[in-house]
Amino acid sequence: MSGHSKWHSIRHKKAVIDSKRAGAFTRLAKDITVAAREGGDPEMNFRLRLAIDRAKAANMPKENIERAIGRGTGENKDGVQVEEVIYEAYGPGQIAMLIKVLTDNKNRTISEIRNLLKKNNGKMAEGGGVAWQFEQSGFLRAKINKDGGMTADEVELAIIESGAKDYQTEEDEYLIYTLPADLKVVKENLEKQGLKVEEADLVFLAKNKIEVSDNERESYENLYKTLDEHDDVAAIFDNLL
Repeated sequence: MSGHSKWHSIRHKKAVIDSKRAGAFTRLAKDITVAAREGGDPEMNFRLRLAIDRAKAANMPKENIERAIGRGTGENKDGVQVEEVIYEAYGPGQIAMLIKVLTDNKNRTISEIRNLLKKNNGKMAEGGGVAWQFEQSGFLRAKINKDGGMTADEVELAIIESGAKDYQTEEDEYLIYTLPADLKVVKENLEKQGLKVEEADLVFLAKNKIEVSDNERESYENLYKTLDEHDDVAAIFDNLL
């Protein structure tokens, strides 16, 4: 178990923040559409199930979810082709960044992302120049089910026995990390033990983190928030300590 900064917490709670934004349904629909390309049955397609869970948590109407699934499977042929793209970049203080976008127009999106980076002391990186600094991981954010009567020690034992690779505590939440292939099993095991999983996804974690000056950190936080407000940006990962 290790320390956890306030800013780190803000980044991992992005899904909750997204659900309160006007453009959330559009972003969530894109996520469902891309996931549904691997199959339209959420019982057989775990990525789709996660995307649907996020949409339901944001109170997206059922018909919106079904329409997004149909677009991904090809049943709903409206001519819109949504793609997932990961851009590599550097922020202030040479902070390494991976910016995941869901877009139906790559030329427009990359131009807008490049301009946002330039205006906020960042820049696009050469392909592969940043990605090697990260590794993919399963990530879950869970809370104790207050009706379950579990103690903190019992929760930690449940996390260890679930097959999780590592975990951290943040106030009344547990931030849990898994091997990518183990995310589904760990999520199911945690829920069986009485934990409430509020977020589950595949993320990119920095292999080594860096420290920057206070001014560079403030500048980066402004860049992060600006990018996060872009409708096509689905997630941002960095190596900031």
